[in-house]
Amino acid sequence: MNTEYGLNAAGFTARAQAGPDVNRPLLQRVGLVLRWLALVCLGLWLSGCATGSYSGSPAGQWVTIQKGDTLGQIARDADIPLLRLTRFNPGVKIRDLKVGQRILVPTARERAPSGGPYRYQLRPGDTYSKVGRYFGASPQRIQAANPGKDPNDLDVGMLISVPLNGGPSRSAPAARASGGSLVARPDPGPLQKPSQSWRWPAAGSVTREFGTNGNGQLAPMQIRTAASGIASAPARGEVRFADSMRQLGNVVILHHSGNLQSVLAQCGEILVKVGQQVTPGTPLCRVARGNDGQHELLFDVRHGGKPIDPREILEKR
Repeated sequence: MNTEYGLNAAGFTARAQAGPDVNRPLLQRVGLVLRWLALVCLGLWLSGCATGSYSGSPAGQWVTIQKGDTLGQIARDADIPLLRLTRFNPGVKIRDLKVGQRILVPTARERAPSGGPYRYQLRPGDTYSKVGRYFGASPQRIQAANPGKDPNDLDVGMLISVPLNGGPSRSAPAARASGGSLVARPDPGPLQKPSQSWRWPAAGSVTREFGTNGNGQLAPMQIRTAASGIASAPARGEVRFADSMRQLGNVVILHHSGNLQSVLAQCGEILVKVGQQVTPGTPLCRVARGNDGQHELLFDVRHGGKPIDPREILEKR
């Protein structure tokens, strides 16, 4: 079974040059594991799932329960009432948390009245169907409760009303995998290719195509650029993330029409800000130099949070 991926573990291979006593083959294998784990984290971030234990306030995040965690402490860290936290996690037992469970921590803007409707803040990868499955509400009722909002053009951070049938559905816990995590992301449906092909995000040669590697894991496209290489927007969109990610280096994530997202990683200097509207060719970042001395950009395209081959929508070359 294929496993979704993340991005390169910056700085790891430098340890391989620490001295002749270092076991380099072992370090290289560990580096590959770190790369895979980081890419998995990125995929989960795009789909609105947990990315591990939290640092700082957990508000708005999916949090993976660690040994010693309690809902009360998480609620205090998020500065929200414990009752609101429990209502946002139907089926999770407050006195029977299990290590590895994933819980949704609401923000201060979100509300969860006992009979609904919930006030819910959209997260990356959310659709009315996905939100409805979690809370036990039909997507048709959610759409009816949010007139004027196009369900095919939802923005991360938008507040929507989620009507419930007298509270969270009894079937809601069944929509969770064991351990409290959501089941696989809903199928976003067939890809509607953009009317105009996307530009390539950087000049250079493709050193790795999108696809399954020898370990059965998905790997993103990798593009080798010149030392002065600039990564640019492949299509019109909005910057949703522009910062560093642990093990991923600097990352820029764009949201495009058609439920598409693009991710550019292994960046050096970031040239855009979150919320900025970009057009094809807008400079996003400078491509960083890797520990092998090469400048290589990792380019990932997702449809509804699911990875797709960038060549499906890029210009032919």
